[in-house]
Amino acid sequence: MSALINDSVIIDSHCHFDFAPFSENPAQAWAQAQQAGIKAMVIPTVGRSNWHTVAELCRQFSDLYYGLGIHPFFSHQHSVDVVAELAHQFTNAKDDYRCVAVGECGLDFAVVDVNRDQQLHWLQAQLQLANEHDLPVILHCRKAFSELVQLLRQQPPKMGGVYHGFSGSYQQATQLIDLGIKIGVGGTITYSRAQKTRATIAKLPLSALLLETDAPDMPVSGYQGQPNRPERLVNIATVLAEIRGEEYAQVAQATTLTTAELFKIKL
Repeated sequence: MSALINDSVIIDSHCHFDFAPFSENPAQAWAQAQQAGIKAMVIPTVGRSNWHTVAELCRQFSDLYYGLGIHPFFSHQHSVDVVAELAHQFTNAKDDYRCVAVGECGLDFAVVDVNRDQQLHWLQAQLQLANEHDLPVILHCRKAFSELVQLLRQQPPKMGGVYHGFSGSYQQATQLIDLGIKIGVGGTITYSRAQKTRATIAKLPLSALLLETDAPDMPVSGYQGQPNRPERLVNIATVLAEIRGEEYAQVAQATTLTTAELFKIKL
């Protein structure tokens, strides 16, 4: 297995690389990730607070790509004009090949004092921006799956997207796949107690899966209480191969090609 890992590159499709601890020394953090076999990384943004920061970070290091979005968890930080600001950001980034997605966007009804109508409105606007700019979407969802699916059916993202941090049922996963949405596989599957998610991921087509860390969040098993890191994507890929009964190299190649195709990443 170790020889296969050393010979197989993978892509982290969801990493908040602008957050601490990576922001303290991004060059060192990216070098560590590359040494582990991480070929490229997609960095979603959460709102106007880091749109510029992430875009600049991706200009400093090759093989880093980004999305621009309004994260539903941080809705309270934005005013009503934020959609217009986001649209302006995409206009400015139209010639930047590193801007590869709309997101992180979605619905989070687990937020205290949630404004559901506002979240629905902003997600609808971001789905429209994705279609206008021929970009896929990076989706976040908590306690709002049926509402998310309904909105995706009303306004299908023509370039597809990914449901990040999936931990749902097989039925939910197939609904997303039928809508052209890939399934983001993260640290959840590294925990043996996550039987439902592991069983679901094992049954899905390999071509529908992307690898992600959500670093510094979503720690993998064995590293609880520590910031997650992009190089631990290897742990996730290893477990994914094990629960599916496939070779690591097969999982690495398939997820890398799928991620590169979705986000138009040059390998």
